[in-house]
Amino acid sequence: MQVEIFCDGACSGNPGIGGYGSIMRCSGKVKELSGAEGITTNNRMEMTAAIAALEALTRPCEVVVTTDSQYLAKGMTEWLAGWVRRGWVNSKKEPVLNRDLWERLLGLSKVHKIRWVWVRGHNGHVENERCDELARAAIEKFKGR
Repeated sequence: MQVEIFCDGACSGNPGIGGYGSIMRCSGKVKELSGAEGITTNNRMEMTAAIAALEALTRPCEVVVTTDSQYLAKGMTEWLAGWVRRGWVNSKKEPVLNRDLWERLLGLSKVHKIRWVWVRGHNGHVENERCDELARAAIEKFKGR
């Protein structure tokens, strides 16, 4: 089964209140996900958006994940293997930030066949813009609690 996932994260302050939004599309069906956290970073919300959607899948799938986060896309396609090989130390010999989330994504990448696609944010990409709206709405909802 082929699934398209679009995801975005946002923060009100960085760190600050963060939100994420994801769209899942498969066989003509669309599902939107969103959520927020109190004190977090934009990068963590970008990652959480992808994790939430991937974890919502009920069986192994072929997935195309589209994100405007170079941190997420490059992390998964270029940096992750080296971090694991070096014991979760980056090229500066410092501990990898957000290791907990990278480990979750690594686990999910063993369940699903994932292709990561980067798109420029705030550039008229319909699904990316919608994910940004979902993330920002989640922040506002969290603030209003």
